[in-house]
Amino acid sequence: MVVVLDTIGTKGPERHPEKARRADTPVLQKPAWIRVKAPVSKGYRETQSIVRANGLTTVCEEAGCPNIGECWEKKHATFMIMGDTCTRACSFCNVKTGIPGKLDAAEPDRVAEATAKLGLAHVVVTSVDRDDLADGGAGHFAQVIRAIRAHCSQTTIEVLTPDFLRKEGAIATVVAAGPDVLNHNLETVPSKYLTVRPGARYYASIRLLQHAKELSPTLFTKSGIMLGLGEERNEVLQVMDDLRTANVDFLTMGQYLQPTRKHQAVARFVPPEEFKAYETLAYAKGFLMVSASPLTRSSHHAGEDFARLKRNRDANVSSIR
Repeated sequence: MVVVLDTIGTKGPERHPEKARRADTPVLQKPAWIRVKAPVSKGYRETQSIVRANGLTTVCEEAGCPNIGECWEKKHATFMIMGDTCTRACSFCNVKTGIPGKLDAAEPDRVAEATAKLGLAHVVVTSVDRDDLADGGAGHFAQVIRAIRAHCSQTTIEVLTPDFLRKEGAIATVVAAGPDVLNHNLETVPSKYLTVRPGARYYASIRLLQHAKELSPTLFTKSGIMLGLGEERNEVLQVMDDLRTANVDFLTMGQYLQPTRKHQAVARFVPPEEFKAYETLAYAKGFLMVSASPLTRSSHHAGEDFARLKRNRDANVSSIR
C-alpha cells in the first residue's frame, strides 16, 4: 500500500508554508489495486548512492512517487534540475514551495555524469517552476541537454518542462537543444485549474505543446493528466481532443494520490477498468502511445515507452506508404 507522510508541522522549515493554515482535507482509504513494493532492493540503494554522490535532486523523492522502488531498482531516476524549491504552490504537488536559490552552473555536468554512471539508455529530466528567472529556466534545460549529449551520445533525452510562465522564446530554446521527447503535463481538466493548478493556464499549455511540434515536427511530444480530482468523463475526452489538435503523440493518465492532509483531496479512486477504457478511446483518437493505469506517472517506464513510441510512428509511416 502507498504510504504518504504529512510533513506539515515537522521540525525545520515548513515544506508548504502556503498550505499551513489550510483546513485538513479528508483522506480516502486506498483501494487494493494501489499497491507498490517497499524500496529496499540493492539496485534501489545503488541508485540512491549515485544520486547522493552527484548532489542531485530527483522528482522521484521530492514528489513522493509511488513507483520509486520499482524504478530505482532498475537504476531509472528522473532528475529534477534547478533546485528543490518551486516558485508555485499547486494544490496537488508535494514539491517544496518557497524562494529558490541561484542556479548551479555545475549541475548540467553532474546530471550527465550521473546518467553515465547509471548507464541510462533513456533519461528523463524535469524541474521545479522557476518563475523568478528571466527565461523560466529554459536556458538551463538546454545546457543540461547539451551536457548529456556530450557525455552520453547514445542516450535519448526526455524533458518534462514547466510552462516557463509563458515567457517568449523559452520553449524554442529547449527545442533547439534537441531533446528526443518534450513532455509538458496539463495535470487536470480546465475546470479544475483555479484550484489544482492556479499558476498555470490550460490553453497556454496546449499552445506550448503545439508550438514545440511546429518548431520541430519530428520531435515527440507528450502530456499527462491525473484522474480522481473530480473531473467529468466528457472533460477528459475534451482534453484528449485538445491534445490531438496540438499534434501531441503520447498521453499518460494516472491516479491522483494526496501527498498530505493539506493538499487537494482525492475525489475518488478510478478503477483500472476505467483507465483501460480511456486508453482505448485515446488510441482511437490518434495518439501514437498511451499509458493509462492507476500508478502511471510521466516518467514511469519512460525508456520502454519511448521505444514503443518510435515503433508506432514507424508503423504509421509504413502504413501511409
